[in-house]
Parts: sequence; C-alpha cells; structure tokens
Amino acid sequence: MKRASAAPPDPVAVLRGHRASVTDVSFHPSNPILFTGSTDGELRIWDTIQHRTKSAEWVHSAAHGILSVTSIASDKLISQGRDGTVKCWDIVDAALSRNPSFTLKMNSYNFCKLAFVKTPVVQTPSEETKPAEGPNHIVVAGEQPSEVEIWDLNTAERIARLPQSSFGDLPSVSKSRGMCMAVQAFLPSQSQGFLNILAGYEDGSMLWWDIRNPRSPLNSMKFHSESVLSLCIDGSCNGGVSGSADNKIVFYNLDYSRGSCVVKKEITTERPGISGTSIRPDGKIVATAGWDHRVRIFNYRKGNPLAILKYHHATCNAVSYSSDSKLMASASEDTTVALWELYPPQS
Repeated sequence: MKRASAAPPDPVAVLRGHRASVTDVSFHPSNPILFTGSTDGELRIWDTIQHRTKSAEWVHSAAHGILSVTSIASDKLISQGRDGTVKCWDIVDAALSRNPSFTLKMNSYNFCKLAFVKTPVVQTPSEETKPAEGPNHIVVAGEQPSEVEIWDLNTAERIARLPQSSFGDLPSVSKSRGMCMAVQAFLPSQSQGFLNILAGYEDGSMLWWDIRNPRSPLNSMKFHSESVLSLCIDGSCNGGVSGSADNKIVFYNLDYSRGSCVVKKEITTERPGISGTSIRPDGKIVATAGWDHRVRIFNYRKGNPLAILKYHHATCNAVSYSSDSKLMASASEDTTVALWELYPPQS
C-alpha cells in the first residue's frame, strides 16, 4: 500500500505586478530586497518583508525583454537583455539609477543567462561563511553562439573567448555542439585564482575550461540527451547540478586536480524540461524550476527528493535563494513570483 505523502507547502507570499513572463529572480546580498525581470523588459524591485513593489522600470526593450538579473553588490545590479546588451545599475534607496553606470554591447542574441564568478566559501574568524573575493568578470555565450566570452566589468572589455582560435575559424571542439545554453564560472581552490568555466551546449554536452588553456577544455562530458538549460555550482566549487530539456537532473562532483566531472546522482523526472537550478548557500538543499510548472526540492548531498511545489500554473523559469538560506523565490511564465520558506537552515 502506498503511503500518502504530505501535501506540498504553500508559498509564504506571491508577488504580483509583472505583466509578462518573469524570466529571472535575484536576492539582494544583505537587505530584504528581491529583483525580478520579465520578457517585456521590466525590472521590479520588491520588499520581501512587506511583499510589495518598491520600484519598477523598463530597462530593456519590450521587443527583446530581460534574460537575467543579478545583484552583484549592496549597491549594484546587472541586467542582461535579449537585445545583446548587459547594463550595470546603481541602486539607491531600493530604486535604480536613472541611467545605467555602463552598458556592454555584446552583440550576442541567445538564451544563455550570464554568470558571475563563484568563489569558494571561506570561514571568517566569526565563523560566518562568506565567499572569498572573486574577480570582477562575467561570462556569457558569445557573438558566435557556440563560443563563451569573458568580460571584465572594470574595463568593460572582452578579455577572452573559449575556444580561442588563431585563424578566426572556430575549432570543432565546440562548433559541433551547437549553441552554448548555460554557463557557470568558478575558482576551484586549487586553480591558484585562475578562472574555470563550465558550459552546457545544445547537444546535451558540457565542457570544463581553465582560462589558462583557452584552446582546449580540461574535460568534456555528456550527461544529457537534449540541450543543457541550467547549471549551478555549489559554494565549495567542488560539484554542482545540471538541468536540461530532457527528463534528467544530474548531480556531479568536480575534481580539479584530476580534471574530472563525475555523476554523483541522476534523477529522472516524469516530464521533461528543467529551466533553472539553484543550490542553497548553505549547500544543503537544491531547487529546480520545471517546464511542468513545478519546483522540485532535493537534499543536495544525498540527491534524494524532498518536495514538489505546485503553485505556478505555467513554466517555471528560475529559482533562487537568499544569502541567509531562509527564503527561496520562484519565477514563472504565469507572471508571478512565489516566496517560500522550506527546511529552515540551522542557525
């Protein structure tokens, strides 16, 4: 006889105000503020205590919309549009500056959300966990859709392309893989501060790059049969999770000294399509956003399922956690953002 499973919890709040599909969501690093972007180009700033909009601006054209929003410091926000631009905004009193502090014209028109550099979490004397300082770089799918580009935010210039070729001809290492669909940038503790990049492609493959060798990847893996849609690396930079247009969620370990990426756990879902993945900052829980409107919650270390959240009634595009691990946000094509409090972290 099947044991009746407990009903999934409801969100603690639902944020309504967007008029189009909400593509991305990002928590402020220290304040109770949430940033969201939608396909009509609107960026909203929300108060996560009072559950209301603090400000709303159109920051990319309605024809192209917003692909991603990322809070990068207490007073800075990056928005990425499908118009080939990335804009940096100053945040003052929970509102955006009138104009961006700078705009990068990348001329890359694709579906790949940009990534900031993830640095291993270090223990401070007060025993709080905080990420080590990372370089001010972003990684994006390139003008050539199978390339990955690295940009320096301080100089607003592109500093590298992967794979690098000397004759303007793309090496077959990534061309045959199709478009780059997902990227993560990280600094493994053994890489002496040199940037590493994990990129997922249209054919379901993943390449692991060390920027010191831009011509050939450290390793190539193929865990998925369809396009890799999302990648997330954990706080220790020793593993992560990938989601795809197939029906698999893959947990993997990264071993820099061996250059190996090995499957730790593979989960098969009833229906295909995982558009977003997020590992909680404390490294205990992972959430996925599904085409089937569901948010799935797993124990990150063991890979076992904990809950399926069924609030949204259209594709879930993104999930994200607050820096204190207490709050999770899910963004959906149904124009809503749901806030959740699940499996509270040990204080």
